[in-house]
Amino acid sequence: MSYAKLLDKRYDSTKRKLGAKSKVCLLSGRDIFDAIRDQKMIMMACNIRIKHVVPGIMRAAQELDAIVGFELAKTEGNLDGGYTGQNPQSFFEMLVDYAERINFTMPFFIHGDHITVKNTSEKEIESARNLIAAELEAGYTSFCVDASFNPLEDNVRITTMLAKPIVEAGWGLESEVGEISSAGQEAHVTTVKEATDFIDGILAGGIKPNLLAINNGSKHGNYLEGEEINIDLKRTGEIAEAIAKHNIRIAQHGITGTPPHILQKFADYGIRKGNVGTEWQNIAHRNLPPDLLEKMKEWSKNNNKNIKEATKPFKAEIDGIPSTYADAIASDAYLAAKEFLTAFRAVGSAAFLNKQVG
Repeated sequence: MSYAKLLDKRYDSTKRKLGAKSKVCLLSGRDIFDAIRDQKMIMMACNIRIKHVVPGIMRAAQELDAIVGFELAKTEGNLDGGYTGQNPQSFFEMLVDYAERINFTMPFFIHGDHITVKNTSEKEIESARNLIAAELEAGYTSFCVDASFNPLEDNVRITTMLAKPIVEAGWGLESEVGEISSAGQEAHVTTVKEATDFIDGILAGGIKPNLLAINNGSKHGNYLEGEEINIDLKRTGEIAEAIAKHNIRIAQHGITGTPPHILQKFADYGIRKGNVGTEWQNIAHRNLPPDLLEKMKEWSKNNNKNIKEATKPFKAEIDGIPSTYADAIASDAYLAAKEFLTAFRAVGSAAFLNKQVG
């Protein structure tokens, strides 16, 4: 299905980047999240470290009539390519190329995930500022300014400063309070007061995000063997209720490995965006040529690195794998995406969005 009304909602800057004849439905994250904020549905945002999962995810979204997002965190894809070897421009071009080639007509957004500022130095802030500028230029339509590593007062100041060009351009904005941990690390769960103080602070500075990412006990990456999953949905709901008056909803990070029976509850607790990243990497790794995967594992061992960081040095080989392997990755990604989109209650979300802009 194609949605002509939604194509008309594309910003002029997006139309220029796509070309006059393009039917790719790339929309502002702000318009999407404003439209669905009161619906108990979650927009899946996919961190694409290895490109071969993309057609499978797009196929699932097309089949289920679902909105979807694609994203890269600063560590994954910065001006130097991050650990995936992708920069903002190449990521944008890759996604649009797939969308054009497979006639993907569902509404979607491209998100700059975790544009992190880990300290208050001007160098760190300037790095984030430059990345935002590059993602704006490339054609991203949604952004996450993440200064959650800093004390709350600094988080407010930095987020307010960096988010201004995003808000002024009309793109989607996600902010974060409470640093989200990696698997195996202890987490400090965000309190209601921390969340409301942060939101009050950036609102006072003229910045209103669509989404707030919090630490509710989830973890980035794969869970370690035997590690318990402790996502505090009660606290999530309390924070969602406290910030709902500002028309701000919750973004959920660290979803890989979360059991389906928990995923299915997320939408009831104010969660409207769900990030899925490591799952796509796992799918790709399972289906890579065995000799290539062994070389990546050996590189990781020799360099004392997580295997995800082998993506960049082996990018050319990964991108160029035989079609049988690429098709297998896409097929598994399709099945996983259908499961996530269904659990997130996103089936039919594109049709809902189309009605909202009618």
